[in-house]
Amino acid sequence: MLKPLGDRVILQQQEEEEQTIGGIVIANNAKEKPQSGKVVAVNDGRVLDNGTKVDPSVKVGDQVLFDKYAGTEVKYQGANYLVLHEKDIVAIED
Repeated sequence: MLKPLGDRVILQQQEEEEQTIGGIVIANNAKEKPQSGKVVAVNDGRVLDNGTKVDPSVKVGDQVLFDKYAGTEVKYQGANYLVLHEKDIVAIED
C-alpha cells in the first residue's frame, strides 16, 4: 500500500449511488465527485515549526467527509485513491 507523507491521508472514495429522475441516465462525466471516503492510510502526523509532532485526527478505517475539490486522484495496483491533506477533511462519520 502507499504510505502518505506529512499530514496527507489516502482515501478510497465511496461511489455515489446513481439516482435518476424520470428515468434519465446521467453520464459518468456529468456526475458530482463523491465527497466521502474510507481512510486506507495515514502518516504518523505532521511536525510543527517548533519541532512538536501533532498526531493525525483520523485513523485507518474511518469514514470521512472532505472538501469538494480536495486532493489528488491516483491509481495504484488497479484501484483509484484520493490523496489529500488532513486539513481538507471536514468531518468523521459515526
